[in-house]
Amino acid sequence: MQSKYPHIRRFLLWLPVFLLLPAAFLFAQENDTVVVDKKVITLSEIIIRNNVDIPSFIEKVKNDTTFYKAFRNLRVLNFTSLNDIRMFNKKGKVKASLYSKTTQWANKGCRHTTILNEEVTGDMYDKARHYNYYTPELYASLFFAPDTICGETNIVKGAELNVIGKSGMAKHKEQLKMLFFNPGKAIPGLPFIGSKTAIFEEDMAPLYEYHLDLQEHLGELCYVFAIKVKDDLSGAKRNRVVIDEMITWFNVTTFEVIARNYAMSYKAGIYDFDVQMQVEMTKTNGYLVPKLLRYTGNWDVIFKKRESGVFTATLFDFGSSEWLR
Repeated sequence: MQSKYPHIRRFLLWLPVFLLLPAAFLFAQENDTVVVDKKVITLSEIIIRNNVDIPSFIEKVKNDTTFYKAFRNLRVLNFTSLNDIRMFNKKGKVKASLYSKTTQWANKGCRHTTILNEEVTGDMYDKARHYNYYTPELYASLFFAPDTICGETNIVKGAELNVIGKSGMAKHKEQLKMLFFNPGKAIPGLPFIGSKTAIFEEDMAPLYEYHLDLQEHLGELCYVFAIKVKDDLSGAKRNRVVIDEMITWFNVTTFEVIARNYAMSYKAGIYDFDVQMQVEMTKTNGYLVPKLLRYTGNWDVIFKKRESGVFTATLFDFGSSEWLR
């Protein structure tokens, strides 16, 4: 019935809201604000009329683990992935690319990636088939297991990302994963940035605008929480900003993150970066997993060549492993 009568499904989706709101307010354009821990949050009329507990909502946002959990679920599930990675030169022309179709086998805490087909151009790999760029290397560390990895679980508690005991590239990868999976949290050991990513802390609140709304997204009724850096910041205050914008869609019933878009940028003496990410989730056999991820990034680190690249991951054909049965 969902595909044949989309208007009926949409009505049923919004029925709880219709029952709570007088019809006269459904198309109201007025906004109001509330202050929570120095955050001035602009509320849409539909949020106001639903009497959403804003302080409680903010706490849930700050302590959310569903986004990270969705990616950890990939460690214990079978799935197929289409991988599209492109690296650009200074003129914006593609100088290296990789397009592949891979499948992951997962069983009893072990997983392994098989390449079904692959097309490569330029200098994506060196002669030893190692990546010549950090962008695809990071991508591979997130989604590929060329050698069988065991001891995997999808448990989040006690598995928080940290840099303790790590150094060199392993430490850098962990810091990038923290930026990726926990946007809004402080990143230890990252020079000049550190707590600047902690956008929910009180000292960062004056730098941002916060908006809360209720919308349908990807076929689900969602709270939409948008955080955007203020346009009128002075140079000194602007230099305190790393996360320029983050928009998150939370399912109103489960409060799971079903989509997130964010943009980050920073310039320091030893590095600079400008990165945009888009993530969409889906539910499979009761497990929340990413189904689409898009990345566009341009960054430079001292003693390394500047990298400009994009990647898109499309994941599908999810299946429970023996470990979950």
